[in-house]
Amino acid sequence: MKSEELRAIQTPLKEKYREDPEKALITLKAEGKIGEGITCKVETGKALIEAGLHEATGGTGLTICSGDLLLEALVACAGVTLNAVASAIGVELFSATVRAEGDLDFRGTLGVTKDVQVGFQNIRIYFDLSTNANQEQLASLKKLTERYCVVYQTLVQSPKIETSFLTVT
Repeated sequence: MKSEELRAIQTPLKEKYREDPEKALITLKAEGKIGEGITCKVETGKALIEAGLHEATGGTGLTICSGDLLLEALVACAGVTLNAVASAIGVELFSATVRAEGDLDFRGTLGVTKDVQVGFQNIRIYFDLSTNANQEQLASLKKLTERYCVVYQTLVQSPKIETSFLTVT
């Protein structure tokens, strides 16, 4: 997409959000239902996925691990953001691959030891680009992609999360 096309789409939205900031606040939602064995079925709006235990915690390998989903969400968001930023600043991407990998110590997840955290200890994102961008433009791509990638910023800034357990009949 050309920068003019992106601007034409986003300019009216930006103006609307400046005039009425409440219209910019949207609540995204996800829902899953407990499935057979130790699984959770999640409707993505495009497909049904079945998440389960990672093989390192006793899973079969036939279901997707939610840690993989987190990395996939990060890759998807970073890729879309990179593409939008490149369009906005006029950088041509001939091809681009975004990869993410994260380190988990399953001793924490399995409660083997309390001094090992549950969750990712490190996450790395790689951008393999074929582009005519110079070093200054690449630096801008990196800075702006990190700044505007929702999933990246959510992981970096850790929002307040609340849980609620309700009994339904």
